[in-house]
Amino acid sequence: MRESTRAGEAPRAAGWEAPWVRHRLLASAIVTAALLAAQPAHAAPRCGAAHAGPQALGPPTRALAWRARLVQRTPMRDRRALDPADAEAVLVLDARVDHGRCRLRVRLPTRPNRAVGWIDAERVVLRRTPWRIVVDRGARRLTLLHAGEPVARAHAVIGTSATPTPTGLFAIASVWRNPPDDFLGAWVLPLTAHSDVLDTYEGGDGRVAIHGRGGDALRAPLGSAASHGCVRLENADIARLVRRIGRNALAGTPVRII
Repeated sequence: MRESTRAGEAPRAAGWEAPWVRHRLLASAIVTAALLAAQPAHAAPRCGAAHAGPQALGPPTRALAWRARLVQRTPMRDRRALDPADAEAVLVLDARVDHGRCRLRVRLPTRPNRAVGWIDAERVVLRRTPWRIVVDRGARRLTLLHAGEPVARAHAVIGTSATPTPTGLFAIASVWRNPPDDFLGAWVLPLTAHSDVLDTYEGGDGRVAIHGRGGDALRAPLGSAASHGCVRLENADIARLVRRIGRNALAGTPVRII
């Protein structure tokens, strides 16, 4: 995959949030209601395991993690509520039993990049995922793993030395389709990551995304460091990633940037 930048990238990237928040909130509520209605009854996974397992909630591993889909505004301890407009699902980082209830420590879609919060497991829809994305800034490459094993790789464009792609454990916050010839390409996957050097993008909060490339973005070759922090992929590569994981299973998928 390839991606390039232009002077307007940061404003475009920041500008994603404003136009789609209301639509995404409504769409998220509709999709979640449909999912809840269609879900078969399952026994609740064990809370507070040493690490995530098929039937155990715990810290994510290379091979498995848990996603918490937000059904509605979800209260957090000592923080404002989590809103589905900010993230369709969040990554579970840990779990513990507290006063007889399972509490989840989750990665927040807000600054700082390591922000966490505690939510009630009964207020979300829990789903495990064997998928993980690793972005290697040195190799300028994205690797998709399934159950801990690499199944696909793609060349990427990363941030410049002045506007670097942040490192850490993040998650996909949401996903939407985009015109393929637009600068952001065919798909946009906003992350919980934010730029370490740019506070805002045209009023947005400087959120970083994995996205495709089109228009002026095609001027920067794959394997270059040319973006304002986003990870750009060839349209065909990001489309395969979306198809492989599944549109409705992307949010909450762990993304490690190294």
